[in-house]
Amino acid sequence: MSMIALITGATSGIGKHTAIEFAKNGYHLVITGRRTERLSELKAYLIKEYAVKVIDLCFDVRDEQQVSHAIYGLPSEFQKIDVLVNNAGLAAGLSSIQDGKLHHWEQMIDTNIKGLLYVTKHVSQWMIQNKKGHIINIGSIAGKEVYANGNVYCATKHAVDALNKGMRIDLLPYGIKVSSINPGMVETEFSIVRFDGDEERAKKVYENIVPLKPEDIAETIYWMASRPAHVNINDLLIMPTIQANATTVLR
Repeated sequence: MSMIALITGATSGIGKHTAIEFAKNGYHLVITGRRTERLSELKAYLIKEYAVKVIDLCFDVRDEQQVSHAIYGLPSEFQKIDVLVNNAGLAAGLSSIQDGKLHHWEQMIDTNIKGLLYVTKHVSQWMIQNKKGHIINIGSIAGKEVYANGNVYCATKHAVDALNKGMRIDLLPYGIKVSSINPGMVETEFSIVRFDGDEERAKKVYENIVPLKPEDIAETIYWMASRPAHVNINDLLIMPTIQANATTVLR
C-alpha cells in the first residue's frame, strides 16, 4: 500500500487543504474531525478527484476514549501510518486573564494540548513498531511570543512547542521525525471560532491585509514531509509578508 497520512481537524482550513495536498501527491488518508457531513464530503471529493483510499473518523480529540476507539478500530492496512499531522486546535476568546472564561480555557487546553497528546500516544505506538514515521505538529506564532489577551491560547501553543522538543528526543531511537510548523495570520475559521461565531468581528481581523491562506500552510507541510529520509525540518515559522511578529501588522 502507498504512503498513509493521518490528519486531525480535517473538516476545514489548514486540515482540509493538507488532506487535499497529500492526496494530490498519492497518499492514502485517514481524516478526522467532529463534523460528520463535512468529513463525508471531503472523503468523497478526495476519492473521486485523486483516486486514493480514504477513511474518515468522526471523533472529538478531547475525549481519550473516542480517540483510542477510533484509531484502534482502523483496518490493519491503515495502521502503518507514515505521517501524522496534528492539526486539530483552536483559540477561544480574547480576554485578559482576570476576565477569561473558564470554558474557553478548558476548551483550548483540552484540544490544543491533551488532544494532541492522545492522538500522538496511540499513533506513535505503530510508528515505533514500524521503526519509521513523521509527526508534524501545527503550532503558532503564539507559541513563540505572548500577546495581550492571548494568555491561555499562547500558553497552550508554548506547550506544543515544548512537546515538539520532548517528542523529538523520546522518539529519536526509533527513527521517527518530529517537526513543527508555526503560522502567523492565516485566514480560516480560526477567528470565527475564537469570537464564538461572531463573523463580523472575525472579518475585521483580516481587513486591509493579505494573510496566509490554508493552502500556503498545506503546501509547506507537504514539503516538510517530503524531505529525504536523512533530513528533518525541526521547527518552521511561516508568516504573511505583511506581518513582522505576533502584533506588528502592516494595514
